[in-house]
Amino acid sequence: MESTDLQRVNFEEGYVAVIDKPYRWSSTDVVRKVKFELRKAGYRRIKVGHAGTLDPLATGVLLVCIGRATKRVDALQAERKEYIAGVRLGATTPSFDREHTVDRTFPTDHITRSEVERALASLVGERLQTPPLYSAKKIEGTRAYEFARAGEQVEMRQSLVTIYDIELLECRLPELTIRVRCSKGTYIRSLAREIGEALSSGAYLTSLRRTRSGMHDVEAAWQLDDFLKKLRGE
Repeated sequence: MESTDLQRVNFEEGYVAVIDKPYRWSSTDVVRKVKFELRKAGYRRIKVGHAGTLDPLATGVLLVCIGRATKRVDALQAERKEYIAGVRLGATTPSFDREHTVDRTFPTDHITRSEVERALASLVGERLQTPPLYSAKKIEGTRAYEFARAGEQVEMRQSLVTIYDIELLECRLPELTIRVRCSKGTYIRSLAREIGEALSSGAYLTSLRRTRSGMHDVEAAWQLDDFLKKLRGE
């Protein structure tokens, strides 16, 4: 964690807080809480934003840009990301993760470690990826998840992403743990789905932790509670 004395920081001049986003918090929740505490500290009109959304079920590096640092959001979002992800083979969910219950099951008896390694290797490189319907992607000004929750079927526009590397950290079939290094805009939930398809099965994301964003590593990140306490001078 950073040792910065936050009482000495001029947040209007700009500050990037590297936060380890808690489980079940949305990225917007974190921004709102930080902004609330800053306003209590006297920064009445302070701008606060984040560089790269993390889903509520994910944890890890969330870059919270404060004051003039909000001008750096686009540049910070464009940097490479690294994730540790848990993937379960043999089933799918509508959201591609644990937010929703399993909707289909598939055989896994044919899957071996070598087949998993082959499938992962096939997904490395630059390619088009389809985002999940349950996502914050906008379709004609409306978030995709709003269509999904209303039961409406819409076509998700594919995005060009780059998967630089996928490392198999653990293989206890049907459970996998992988490390992914990728470009901005990559949905690891979609990658989990693609892994299942590459194995002629199904798959969904069971856990996700962003371990790095650009030069910022989760090992040096603030726990949110600690950051808020330091803002209050506790």
